[in-house]
This record gives sequence, C-alpha cells and structure tokens, in this order.
Amino acid sequence: MAHIKNMYDIRLKPRLLRSLIKDYLPEEFRHPIPSPHELSYLVKTLQTFRLLSEAFPEECSSDVVENWTAAVDDWIERLLILVTCEMPDKCWVGVSLLGLTCQECSSSRFLSSYSFWLDDLIPLLDPSSEAQTLKVVCCISISDLFIRLGGYSNVKKDGTSYAAKLVQPLLKLLNEDTSEAVLEAAATLLCTILTFFPSSVDCDYEIAETSIVSQIMSWRSNLNVLRRCAQCLSLLPKSRGDDESWLLMIQKILASINYNLNDAFLGLEGGKDIPTPLGGQEMSREAFYLARRRSKQLLHLIPTLMLSCCMMLVNPYPAQVSVPINSLLALVERVLKVDGSMSQSLLPTTAAMQQEFICSELPALHLASLDLLEAIIRGVRSQLLPHAAEIIGLLKECFTRCVLPGLRVKIYMIIRIFLLTQGIGVALHIGEEVISNAFIDLDVICYGSGVESSHTCSKITTEALTQLSCKKRKRVDVTRTLEEHQEGVDSEVPVPENNSTSPTPLKIAALEALETLLTMGLGGALRSDCLQSNIELLLINVATNAFDGEWNTEEDKVFAAMFHCNSVDLQIAALRALLACLLLPVRVRPCHLIKGLELFRKGKREKETRLAEFCAHALLALENCGQTGSFSVTEIAYAERSSSHVEGFNHNLSEKEQSGGKEGDILPLSTPQSSDIWLGNDNTENTETDILQATEDLLAKNRKEVIVLEPDQYPNPISIEGVNEVSQDG
Repeated sequence: MAHIKNMYDIRLKPRLLRSLIKDYLPEEFRHPIPSPHELSYLVKTLQTFRLLSEAFPEECSSDVVENWTAAVDDWIERLLILVTCEMPDKCWVGVSLLGLTCQECSSSRFLSSYSFWLDDLIPLLDPSSEAQTLKVVCCISISDLFIRLGGYSNVKKDGTSYAAKLVQPLLKLLNEDTSEAVLEAAATLLCTILTFFPSSVDCDYEIAETSIVSQIMSWRSNLNVLRRCAQCLSLLPKSRGDDESWLLMIQKILASINYNLNDAFLGLEGGKDIPTPLGGQEMSREAFYLARRRSKQLLHLIPTLMLSCCMMLVNPYPAQVSVPINSLLALVERVLKVDGSMSQSLLPTTAAMQQEFICSELPALHLASLDLLEAIIRGVRSQLLPHAAEIIGLLKECFTRCVLPGLRVKIYMIIRIFLLTQGIGVALHIGEEVISNAFIDLDVICYGSGVESSHTCSKITTEALTQLSCKKRKRVDVTRTLEEHQEGVDSEVPVPENNSTSPTPLKIAALEALETLLTMGLGGALRSDCLQSNIELLLINVATNAFDGEWNTEEDKVFAAMFHCNSVDLQIAALRALLACLLLPVRVRPCHLIKGLELFRKGKREKETRLAEFCAHALLALENCGQTGSFSVTEIAYAERSSSHVEGFNHNLSEKEQSGGKEGDILPLSTPQSSDIWLGNDNTENTETDILQATEDLLAKNRKEVIVLEPDQYPNPISIEGVNEVSQDG
C-alpha cells in the first residue's frame, strides 16, 4: 500500500471509509453493535473528511475515482444489510447511518438511490411493531431524506407520491401510539411532508385535521409533542394552497380558543358572573377536582392553539390570504384583561380554590397572548397601520398590568418589533411609555447611582415628553426641573412592588427597546435638554454598574440562564443604547460624552471578544463624528469639565453656582467660544482661557489613548466584519 502525501490527499478518503466499515460495521452478525462513543466517532469522521461526498477534483485519476466510488458502494450495501436485519439493535444502527448518508452523499447518488432507500424504510413504520426506538429513528431518517429531496424541483412529483404513502401510517401512529418519543417523531415527519410535499396530504385532509386536533385535545403529551402538533395544524392548509382553507382554519382555531376561554374564565371576566349552583348546593370536593382537571386541560390547550395561530401568521403561504385582524386583537385583549380578580359575592370555598388555580396558570396564558400579538405584528407588518392606535393602547395597558419580569421582557420585545415595522409615527406615540418604564426597569435608584427615585425619574421623563407633544420650544433646565420634584411625586407609570432589582433579561430588553427608539428617529425629536440628559445619565449608570458586576446575584444568574443571556449581553446592550444616545442628531451636545468614551475604551480592553469588538466599533463611530465636525477637542474638554457637575439627577449646587444660572446646562450646538457657554461666571476671557487649559489637560491625560488627527489624516478604519473574518481565520 502506497503512502499518501498528507491529510488532504484524495486517496485517503476511500481508505479511511473502508477502515470504518471494517472496524464498526463488520459483516459478521455476531459482532456487537458499535457503542454510543464509537458511533459518535464514526459520524464525526464521516462529516469531517466528507467521506461520502464523492467530490472528485478535476485532476483526479480514474483509479482513484473508481476506488472511492467502490468504497461508497460498500458502505451503502453494508447499511442496507443492517436495515433489513431482524435484530432491532442492528437495524437501528443501519437506519440511523442511512439517514446520515442521505445528508452526506453526492447529489447523483442520492437521486439514483432514494427510492430504494424509501422502499426499505417505509415498512419499518408499522404501528403494530413494538420496537419504539426503531420507529423514532426511522421517522427521523425519512425526514432527513425528504428535506433533501424537497430541494430538487425535478423530483417533486415522485416525492409527493412517496410522501402520500406515509400519511396514513403516520396518522395511525398519532392516534394509536402512546410513546411520547414516537408521537414527537411522527409529528415531526408529518411537518416535513407538509412543508416540502403538502399536496400529498390533500386526500387525507379531514382525517389529518381530526387526528392532530385529537392529539392536542387529549392532553396526554408533553410540550414538545403539543408544539409539533400545533405546527402540523398550522401547515395543514398548505395541502390545498387556497386562501379559503387558510382563513377557515384560523377561524376554527379562534372559535375553539374563545369557546374554551368561556369555561376557563368563568366568573373572572367583567360582566360575566358565575351562575348559581343547581339547587343552591355548593360544588363537592370530588366535583371540584374534576372541574380542576378540566380547567388544567383547557389552560394547556389554549396556548397550544394560540401557538398554531402564531405559526400561521408568520410562516409563508402560497396564496394571498385575508387575516381576521379584529378577531385576533380582540382575543389578545380578552386574555390580557383577566388578572384573576373575582367578585367577593361569588367566592365560595370551592370557587376560591378554583380561582387560585386559574391565577397560577394566568402568566402562561398572558405570555401566549403576547406571543400572538408579536406574530400579528410580524405577519401583517405595515398593513397593520390602521390598527396601530389600538395596539398602542393595548401595549400601554400591558405595561400597567404586567408586573412579572418575563411578561415585561416580552412587552419590550414586541414594542421593538412594532417600532421597526411601523416607523417613526408610532414611535412618537409610544415613546413616552417606553422611556418611563425603562427608567423603572433599569433600577436607576440602585447601587449608588445618585438617582432620587424611580417615581421622580418617571415623572420628569413624562413631563419632558409632554412638552414635546405640545411642541414647546422652551429649553428645560435640568437642575431646576429636578429640584422641583425633590419632594417626590407619584409616577404616571406604576412601579412594580418589591422592585429592588430587575433581572438581567429585563434590563437587556428595556435597553434594546430604548436603543431602537433612539436610533429610528425619536431621538431627533428629543428637544428637551432635561430628557436627553436624563437618558444619557441613565445609560451611563447602567453601563457602569454592568461593568462593575453590581447585578450579578445568584438569583439573577438563574433567571438569566432561562433567557440564555449573561452579564456580557447586558454590557453590550447598555453600550449599544449609549452609543445611539451619543450619536443623536439633536441641537445640543451629549453632556456625558467623556464618560461614554471612557466606558468604550474600557470595554475595548476587555478580554470578551464581542464586547471588545463592539466598543472598537463605537469608538470609530464617535471618532467619525469628530472627523465630520460634530464634536471638537475643545468641546470634549468642556464636556469632561462639565461632567463633574452632572454626577447624578440630583444636583447639589452652591449659592455661587446657582447664581450663575448656567452651571448644569447642556452644551449648546454653537462653538465653544460663543456667548452661550457659561462656566459659572461672566468673564469671557477667563472662560476661553479655562477652556484652552482644559483642552491641554485633556490631551496630556489621554495622550496614549487619543490621537487627534485632521480629517484627511484618518486611516481607513477596520470594520467589524473585517475583525470577524480575521478572528475566524485565526
């Protein structure tokens, strides 16, 4: 046997493939099946070296081509022997590796062989078979085969014919099998068929709908099975492909949801009282537990049906459809209005127990209704504009009602999507609510940020935005406005109880919504100096606390893990919002520019790659503002000098500083030498001297970190994409 050149030599592939066949797929049936570790190594080697791809280079000799082709033939022949083996464990190995082969083999081999593979796999889905694990892996392998087959348009007819043979066996599995693994695998395969070969289900449409709904109604499956069944139900109208089937399906689902809500919300909705028990007798404990089981079934059924509606709204459909938007919004509003309250006259002992159970399930229902609202916004997009006012009112009411962090996270996510899809007109109407709630959820009172109270901040923000809506052009003095509220006032936005600290996912969601609000254009309308200054300082404090790890409590880490986020995500979210605020195209300068630059430089030195990359990008963006004349070195020096007077929302100024009347003002857009700049006295010459001295001090302090260049001297900056490519190549 001749030596190969290196690991990339094409002659290595057939040799390696034959070695794997010999070591892990022996011809003797007495040999034990490969262990899970050996199977993992086998799969990894096949995928790493692409041993089944038969991708021959142009200069490849005919001997090598024949050798590799023969090795792949041997591999498939050995797999088919295992697939037809009567021993379930060996058959399981063969079916599993055949599914991998469907993904890894060449197109020519796949198109010439898939029909033979299906002929061997379909009989294994016999519902009467007791080999449950074999059914599961068979469904997965056939699903992999159909996914690849769906990518070839020239075999659609043949694929539809084979898919039609599988519909009835799959529906029998859904109706008769009790194994959750088999149910999930069968539902997954049915979803694949409906996605790539939907017309194959047309002849069994009614039977498929009945089987899927029965599985959802049975309440004997786990959440994964219910989710798959909801997906099947949402894809079912594609088998007919017309608008009437889609509309009829979503109307049926909405009718079922509302019908079941009538039972679940009995006595919990305004104007719908519980009827007097028959004969005046209270419900027995046995009857109560029976009713509770029924309610529990309903409260698991309703979110599943809502999920199906969500999928119908966001997934593509071959025909243009009419969305019953009024019914959908009415359903969302109906669920969100229920908070578990009940009239005291209707609270016998058993009803109170029932009320307690309903309240424990309401967060899941509220979250499902918010998911539906998000799907409505994503699916209808700009055509939702005539209903924008209704949705804005609904979102404002959600902020008032929803106190649980998980629900508030979802509200911020919905608002962000709503802003991106509807534009600045919506932002101007909902911006006040977003900013006011962000001040509360970002915990500005915590960790020594110098903030007086969340109530005060929210009220200040509300008043500043009210001035915007009234189009008042009078400048607001930050110090005066805040001192007027030092005694404390009631916020127009309710502060959640026991809000000592908000979890990290909630902070990230609030920051992302605030960033979107600032970036998309509402920032250009922020003519209030007070509002802009408060937002800047809020983001500075949040970013600083995120760097210091002030919020890294054990309870917060557990909650953050549920949302797959960490402290680095919080740091990046805070800095992204801060950058958007500093880059606002407004008539006043960012008064906390120096603090922001310090945070970005600090983040650039961090070991975390994502954080360092973003901070480098932010510094480039801010340097570009300096290059274009938005900021000058003299103004930066003044901002640093002034920032010492703006350490918090409460300004404790001496009488001498107050007499100047301008000590805490935000720097106007005019040049530093203009008469609009005040440093606490009226001596213009001394003012200019102080500014120049502050500039020299700044340059001396940051000589190693800041390089002042003329516009033509700036080198070509490295983009974030370039940095990513370099890191990936390394």
